Amino acid sequence: MHASAALPPIVDGQPLPSLAPMLQKVTPAVVNISTKTRVRVNNPFFDDPVFRQFFGLNGSPREQVEQSLGSGVIVDADKGYILTNNHVVGNADDITVTLQDGRNFKGTLIGTDPATDVAVVKITPDHLQALPIADSSALRVGDFVVAVGDPFGLGQTVTSGIVSALGRSGLGGSSFQNFIQTDASINPGNSGGALVNLRGELIGINSMILSPSGGNVGIGFAIPTKVASDVMQQLIAHGKVSRGSLGAQTQDITPNIAKLLGLKDNNGAVVTRVTPGSAADRAGLQVGDVVTAINGTPLDSADQLNNAEGLLPANSTVALTVLRDGKTRTVNAQLTPEKVASIDAGKLDPRLVGVTFSDLNDAQTSQGLAGIAVTSVSPNSRAAQAGLSSGDVIVGIGNRRISSLRDLQGLAVAKPRQLVLLVAAGDGLNYVVIQ
Repeated sequence: MHASAALPPIVDGQPLPSLAPMLQKVTPAVVNISTKTRVRVNNPFFDDPVFRQFFGLNGSPREQVEQSLGSGVIVDADKGYILTNNHVVGNADDITVTLQDGRNFKGTLIGTDPATDVAVVKITPDHLQALPIADSSALRVGDFVVAVGDPFGLGQTVTSGIVSALGRSGLGGSSFQNFIQTDASINPGNSGGALVNLRGELIGINSMILSPSGGNVGIGFAIPTKVASDVMQQLIAHGKVSRGSLGAQTQDITPNIAKLLGLKDNNGAVVTRVTPGSAADRAGLQVGDVVTAINGTPLDSADQLNNAEGLLPANSTVALTVLRDGKTRTVNAQLTPEKVASIDAGKLDPRLVGVTFSDLNDAQTSQGLAGIAVTSVSPNSRAAQAGLSSGDVIVGIGNRRISSLRDLQGLAVAKPRQLVLLVAAGDGLNYVVIQ
């Protein structure tokens, strides 16, 4: 009888390195999430009463069920809370969570935050295992990391790499970003899975990849736990996120602005407007001030300031480093809850029952967006079936451009046969037709 070949447990007196012991504790906490979303099929033939009568079709709208796969991470075993991405579960009608041991649970959506692409799902707390959450702000470029998820529905898969960069933003897909970049393989289906350190602690939620081909090319992004856990606490407590607002509009510093203000470089963001009574106003910010750092973190652009502001909860206090008249000072500002006008869209048109519109927030308008935001969509509403999602920005209704809620006046009077919404998405503009 021949002994099977195997690696020796010890070489030169040292045990072979392996991630297996750590992963034995990690993998039971990483789950597969499968969703079903019912989408109404818009076909003009089926809306024609003569066509429907000729083919004997009943009055119910035609629907198709879209299925998708993603991942999630159990972070509270006693209460059954799971962290995942908004784009994995945000519009789902049915959520099924499958554990590593094969058990299936019905998932309940606790809340979503499209602005950071974070969502929380709850399952029955039945002998679950959770991951401890580490402080992602302690990460350094070069730290080893491991990604765990369910790419392509193959089953649980583990990949490893390092932290390639920190604080990545401006990638599209969500409003506020502070991504960990890693070369650990992240592929479709990994979304919502765990990025852990070598101690088996959660440091990020895998979110997206940058790829010209659609496959992994070694550039993946994860939402750091500092962001995800703060959002999770608000979603669990209130079902939504209340963000703080500085109340100041800023813009990048061009070479001309730098010359005009006598600046040595283009770093920071120059204040162009201060809302009366806002946090910025109370802190003493003035038009022409240059904000060079927030909470000690240097700023290169207005986007970085807007991003940092949007990732902080309401009523938190921030330290702003401000350059004025050639002198640097530090001012403290307590962010006020962001006040954005909103409206129940169902009062405008019955086909929009279950939808809430709001004006764009400061961060969105500072990015040059014009329109109205879709802040909530009921899962079984006609709008959801037509493809409207929370987080969408509507720039037109019918042949009318829409830049604010004021532009909706008169919409309740005109009742076109088809309600056509022009929606701005990451890949351009598309139409959502609600019958």
